Amino acid sequence: MGQEFIIKSSALEDKINQLLPSQGGQQAGVDLSASTMVVPIVDLTETAEGSEVRADLQTALSHKTVTSFAVNNTTSTLINTTGYFRVFGSATVLCGAASIQAVEFIINDGATAKTIWKLTIPSAAASNQSMSDNFDFVIFLQAGDSLQCTVSNNSQGTGSTRQIADLAGNLIDP
Repeated sequence: MGQEFIIKSSALEDKINQLLPSQGGQQAGVDLSASTMVVPIVDLTETAEGSEVRADLQTALSHKTVTSFAVNNTTSTLINTTGYFRVFGSATVLCGAASIQAVEFIINDGATAKTIWKLTIPSAAASNQSMSDNFDFVIFLQAGDSLQCTVSNNSQGTGSTRQIADLAGNLIDP
């Protein structure tokens, strides 16, 4: 059996009364106490919030939630709905032309385009030079925004997208 101790500290009592008024903060004569007994704490936060799946598991990939893409020598709109999305895959750029070769991801709001990821080989590179790189990033699209992938000739961008949360930030189960 544990021992009980009364804590006499007006500073601690004032802070408890300020932070937890429902615990007697508006009443006089409430004492703080401590115990040597170990009391286990069970965290029910996820269940109380309405989610029984851990946040990291809610970002898992599944057949239902993943959309794959392969872009070569064109510009493709990958996503044009609102929310948070994970975009991942690989890009390969092959030099073989007099111009700059690239794989580029752009967020476009209908008026302006902003590059968020790009792999490039300059036009001065040797004709047999190639570069590859993996990408894995999370984007947020508002109403009117779209994610586009622009790929030069002799290059390719392949990967997948997965919506991980809606516009309000509510996680989407796989």
